[in-house]
Amino acid sequence: MSNSLIPEQNEIKQKILIVDDSEMNRAILSEILSDEFEIIEAANGYEALAALRKLDNAVALVLLDIVMPEMDGFEVLAYMNKYNWINDIPVIMISSEDSPSIVERAYNLGVTDFIRRPFDANVVRRRAENTILLYAKQKKLVGLVADQIYEKQKSNSLMIEILSHIVEFRNGESGMHVLHISILTKILLNRLIQKTDKYNITQNEIQLITTASALHDIGKIGIPDEILNKPGRFTPEEFEIMKNHSVLGAGMLEEMPFYQNEPLVKIAYEICRWHHERYDGRGYPDGLKGDEIPISAQVVSVADVYDALTSERCYKKAYSHEKAMEMILGGECGSFSPIMIECLKDCADEIQRELKVSSVGSKNKDEIANIAEEMMKHQNLGVSDRTLRLLEHERTKLQFYSDMTNDIMFEYTSSPSLLTLDEKGAKLLGFDEFITEPKTNEKLRSMISDEDMQTIYKLFKTLDWENPVGSHRCECIIDGEKKPVEIKFRAMPAALGNGDGYDVIGAVIDLSNKD
Repeated sequence: MSNSLIPEQNEIKQKILIVDDSEMNRAILSEILSDEFEIIEAANGYEALAALRKLDNAVALVLLDIVMPEMDGFEVLAYMNKYNWINDIPVIMISSEDSPSIVERAYNLGVTDFIRRPFDANVVRRRAENTILLYAKQKKLVGLVADQIYEKQKSNSLMIEILSHIVEFRNGESGMHVLHISILTKILLNRLIQKTDKYNITQNEIQLITTASALHDIGKIGIPDEILNKPGRFTPEEFEIMKNHSVLGAGMLEEMPFYQNEPLVKIAYEICRWHHERYDGRGYPDGLKGDEIPISAQVVSVADVYDALTSERCYKKAYSHEKAMEMILGGECGSFSPIMIECLKDCADEIQRELKVSSVGSKNKDEIANIAEEMMKHQNLGVSDRTLRLLEHERTKLQFYSDMTNDIMFEYTSSPSLLTLDEKGAKLLGFDEFITEPKTNEKLRSMISDEDMQTIYKLFKTLDWENPVGSHRCECIIDGEKKPVEIKFRAMPAALGNGDGYDVIGAVIDLSNKD
């Protein structure tokens, strides 16, 4: 069969994770499937999540029992939904429990199929093969569509960025203004839709407005250099010429022979022409008042003013965040809608954090550009948010671990509470690689004092984006001996989603072997 999942002699088998607290049930399913697939077994939900974290997309299918001790199948499905694993890894429920309510709940949580015990070998084999094949075809189709959309978006974004940076180059700006406007626009819009449904803005429209915001000052291409980069105050005549950039930018878009019906072009026109209008009607070029001003232009107006205040220009030093907020709230920079001012105040901490991260990132701009160029050469590279989070997660782990040789490596996740040890460390400590609920694990508590354990957990919780690294010195039993150790650790972003909790990676360093 051309679509057969039976591997050739040298082909790597696909992995199936069997999750069932009954060793007999796992053995039966393994016997049925092991000729065609590599079988991984988990005796409960915690072991299943540990295996999924370790193997991720290498798992082609999960056969999941529902009724299990410690963590049941529904809890596993909840976590798979929380971290979006369910979108990439199909799950077949295996259970003797087949009441309509249980089956319905499982399907609502993303289960693909249901197999009832006792098992029929042919049914199990055929459903496993069909499910894996279906998901493989679905992923391929989604990938093709995503690649087409990505290439279109990449081309649009690239051209917009090129045009925007031409403007910034002529305007003597730092090169970060366009990036900052995009970041601020997105933050403010996301807050706006949380506060009100008045403007009926969708996530797709947020993306369009954010992208189009980069073109807000494109009309400055038509402003003479001696005015555009004048270090002092404009004369009234010069200011009138400078004000004309909003009309020039909108005119450039309006005179395009094609794409006039594209939403991106329409939104870019609104932003170019009206991002200097003011809520009280005293802006330019048309003196629009209140919600006569399109919401796209209102948001970009706030973002533009904030970044202009907090950035250095040829005619001024950068103001602090606090001073910029004081000036905006005090009406020194024009009039804005009350709800946009509320959004700005609500997002003040997030704005500072995100702009600080973008500024730090800009220091390695050339390196990032080179990496991006190399990455784009690989046509099969995934570009989903989840893939990028995983890549960043693994990159940070690798960088951290590369500084820590010959030590015991670990990873701790608070939700679910799971401690993962490297193979060498597990042997030295006499543990399994995966320790569920480490806070209450008696064997672990016998190796390190309760006081030190409490201190370490408290330190974990103090880590954040500004202070991601910590350490603690104590004594720990390693290879049967009590030894002085230093435990170094680093906070990680939630690699597989935006749920509650935190991830920490670290190393236990045996100080008795150090000079």
